[in-house]
Amino acid sequence: MTQNWSFQLYSARNFQPWTDVLKMLAEAGYAEVEGFGAVYGDPAAFRTELDRNGLTMPTGHFSIDALETDLGNVIATASTLGMKRIYCPYILPANRPSDAAGWQGFARRLQAVGEKVKAAGFGFGWHNHDFEFAALADGSLPMQHILDSAPGIDWEMDVAWVVRGGSEPQDWISRHGPRITAVHVKDIAPQGQNTNEDGWADVGHGIINWQVLMKSLRQNTPARSFIMEHDNPSDIGRFARRSIASLNAFGA
Repeated sequence: MTQNWSFQLYSARNFQPWTDVLKMLAEAGYAEVEGFGAVYGDPAAFRTELDRNGLTMPTGHFSIDALETDLGNVIATASTLGMKRIYCPYILPANRPSDAAGWQGFARRLQAVGEKVKAAGFGFGWHNHDFEFAALADGSLPMQHILDSAPGIDWEMDVAWVVRGGSEPQDWISRHGPRITAVHVKDIAPQGQNTNEDGWADVGHGIINWQVLMKSLRQNTPARSFIMEHDNPSDIGRFARRSIASLNAFGA
């Protein structure tokens, strides 16, 4: 199976208009993009722009609130944009459980949503940040509770957030590889560098060994969408081009 280089459009939220962003990504060599809330206002019009640039949007992020209270609109949006998999990406700090029982309950909510999403013909999973790897009072990790208590959902693994959360990505890949159906490819700058970009780096120009991780991800997971992301780039074109060049050099 062939992996596809994708791009999380959240990375380009400060570099509008979207027409220019999509044109730049296509010219840089991306085949896919991943959606988030800001691009869902007019799905049909955005789909037209994707088609014009030869891009597809097989994956997208939708909030837990939208998934639980407005699923019909989520499904309609995902269908119009051509998505195959839907990922829930976040839970606000004020709404995060504080103990194992709470995270197990949240996982059951994800499991229930996932059953409905899958019944509509889409894959469904959770997208991690760093807070899922912060140990609870009993020493357990929220991410493990999510995976254990929602056995029917997938995982879109954000490797750099796993690292920032204090965990070792390879350990999680080894134990849960079959659950990982997409991957966020982002990088972390060396300590004290890129402070104007919140300490993130262009892929292949930070501390994460993506050459080794790409090999492991290809061998141990079904993921084929590898999604470039930078939470606060100062130059979106630089990030997009340097990151895809890195993966083309050692990830193919």
